[in-house]
Formats: sequence, C-alpha cells, structure tokens
Amino acid sequence: MKKFAQFPQFVFLTALILLVSCNSSNSTKNESETILKGSTSLLVDETLKPIMEDQIQVFESLYEAKIVLEAKSEAEVLQSLVKDSSRIAVLTRTLTTEEVKIFESKKIKPRITKIATDAIAFIVNRNTKDTLIALEDVIHFMQGQSNPRIKGLVFDNPNSSTVRFMNELAEIKSMPEKGVFSFKTNEEVIKYVSENNGMIGVVGMNWLSQPTASYQSYLKNIQVLSVKDSNSNIFVAPSQNNIAERVYPLTRDLFIINCQGFSGLGMGFASFVAGEKGQRIILKSGLLPVRMPGRNIIIKTKK
Repeated sequence: MKKFAQFPQFVFLTALILLVSCNSSNSTKNESETILKGSTSLLVDETLKPIMEDQIQVFESLYEAKIVLEAKSEAEVLQSLVKDSSRIAVLTRTLTTEEVKIFESKKIKPRITKIATDAIAFIVNRNTKDTLIALEDVIHFMQGQSNPRIKGLVFDNPNSSTVRFMNELAEIKSMPEKGVFSFKTNEEVIKYVSENNGMIGVVGMNWLSQPTASYQSYLKNIQVLSVKDSNSNIFVAPSQNNIAERVYPLTRDLFIINCQGFSGLGMGFASFVAGEKGQRIILKSGLLPVRMPGRNIIIKTKK
C-alpha cells in the first residue's frame, strides 16, 4: 500500500524536476542569446534566399552572432514556425488571423516587420522572339484554358509562395494537371528554361537580380517578360523603379516574423534589416526597400 501511496508523489517530483530543467534550459538560452549576440536559425522562403544570405553575412560581420539560414518552401516554413523548430521566419506575406491565434495560445505575440517589396517574374528562353505577355492570358491558362502562345508554365515548388500567389490571382485552389510543371527550387526553374525554348518560368525576382555564381551562366540564356495587367494597355518590366511605382502587376511585400517571445536575435536581426544598413543592402539587390536609405552629399569648394 505504501508503494501505491508514494507513487503520485514520485510522479509529481519527477515532473517538477523536468519542468525546472526545461525552464533552466530556456532561461540559459535566453541569457546566452541577446538581440546582437548568440546563435539561432532563420527560416526563409526559398524565393528570398539570395537577399537574406547577404543580410546575414553583414549582420554576422558586425556582431557576435551566428544565424543559420534554412531555405524552404512557404508551406514548409510556416509548418516549422508553428512547430517551434524555429521562431524567426522571412515570408512574402504576413500571418493570417488563425496563425496568429496559434502563437497567442502559446502566450507569444508575433512581431511582424515589413522589410521590402519583391516581385514575381516570368522568364523565357533567350531564343523566344516575343518578350511581352498579358497577365490575363497566364491566368486563363492556369484556369485550364489552352493558349497557343503558352506551351507550359514552370514553377519552383508546389508548396511555394509563387504558386500560392498565382493560385490566389487565378482564384483556383490547385494547379491544372496539364501544362503546369514544378521543380523544387528557383535555380532549377532558371536552368530548365535556359535549356528549353517555349516554356515560361515563374520565379522570385530576387533570384534574377542576385543569382548564385553557379547559375549566372544560365541567366545569359533567358530573358524576362514584360507584363500587361488587364486594367492597362502598357507592358511593364519588373524593374526596381516599376516596383516602386506599383505599375508592375506582380509585386509582393516581404516580412520578418519574429515569434521568439523574448529579446533575442530575432528582434536584433529584424531591426538591422529594417534599418539603414539592411535597407541599403535591399536597395543594391534590386528589390525595393521599405524606406530609402539616406545619402550623404559632400560638396567641396575650391580655394
């Protein structure tokens, strides 16, 4: 009888020890990680990988910090974020009301920082003569209507932000099985289009303005299409200026979502990217910063 009588007390003590141990571990992590020091992981939408690699490189050179970048599809980033495998993410959209409630149920209030504006680009093989396309034609093709000018669309990943963006634009829940193809990364789309004439690739603009060294050669064999919105008669290229003026129809805002719940590297990194140095990096990348970095003009007079 004594063994059974003591069992609940044993369970209680064991649970208490585990709780204290977990709290001690979290406390140690919080103390070792500050807004400018320590180590953490950063989940990044794969379409934004080049610009975030640049941001991390400069941030680490300035502070005693180590940030491990994990590039995944949008769906995978959100899944990992919710499961607490990482609590900092960079996405092409903000959180939905339902997603915010998930974190609030864990006593965490997500901090969302807008950092830039990006664009989705249509690319074709260099041998393609026509460099203009109507967005309406792409939408109709995605809705299942055939078009002699579109042989096929090539996306990076079925779970990517580009697929989600285009699906919402076309008001469809899933891509048609005919004429639409997908790989895993933007790099693979660029490579495929550079080697195959007649296909239209759908990629994040960041991959065209900041290609990796191994993929620069493929860019020589592609060209970017100018797009006409249904409400306009003008074909517009996804240039930095056109993104700034919002005349290019496929723009999207970028956000850092910090769900750490304490003053850690998530807060420091978001402040850095949204600050002077981080915005200057975005400007040089070809994307549009949230705020234009200041310029110091030195006027010299001759004596």
